[in-house]
Amino acid sequence: MQGMRIQQVQLSSTTKFQNTGCSNLHKDLPTCALDPPPRRASEDYFVNFMVLLKKEMTLFYTGKGDKGKSSIGGKKYPKDSPIVEALGDLDELNSLIGVVKTQAHKPSLIKKLEKVQESLFIIQARIAWIMYPKFPSPQMTEEKIKVMEQEIDVIEKKIKPARGFVVSGSDPVASWLDMLRAVSRRAERRVVKLHKTNALPQEIIAYLNRLSSYLYALARAEAAAKKTKELHPTYK
Repeated sequence: MQGMRIQQVQLSSTTKFQNTGCSNLHKDLPTCALDPPPRRASEDYFVNFMVLLKKEMTLFYTGKGDKGKSSIGGKKYPKDSPIVEALGDLDELNSLIGVVKTQAHKPSLIKKLEKVQESLFIIQARIAWIMYPKFPSPQMTEEKIKVMEQEIDVIEKKIKPARGFVVSGSDPVASWLDMLRAVSRRAERRVVKLHKTNALPQEIIAYLNRLSSYLYALARAEAAAKKTKELHPTYK
């Protein structure tokens, strides 16, 4: 979305546009975001979905969820539905990555974490598409998974970590990354559960599975870079 110029164009409730992905988004919707030349499908979905949310939400609260249901696209979903649960755990993971970024000092690590955040937004948008499938959603790609695998392989060859579990807590940033790994596993379980009733692209399942390994590798690399000796459980 960086570099896009978004214009707000007034629409009537019956106005339709050809080849823009903006067509009668919601009854009484006052505006539609257009950006000539045509955008990619992922950009169209993001702009259109955000316009929808702008219509349905005030800045900080709406009160519509006070009875335990979330309203999306005129439909209501229980807040404990598998879709909302999965979105919530992904949101928690994404937010926690933001916390870890404030604790990390290496620009290279911050950049890696920002890429993960961008990928999580793609996954969240694809899951939200289940509730509001009017527009094509952005898609997770196999390439993103391969990039993570390549980085994991590089880290493993470089630091040659000992096999077995690690007792987290020897290094501050590595500990935060361990926390991220645990939260990412929970988010993965939520999405896998959702996948049983609402089939998701295999790339999403694979990405989330690889993500926890990636975060674990980043944690061990962080400790190794500082020559921090990490402990292993003694089971005593």
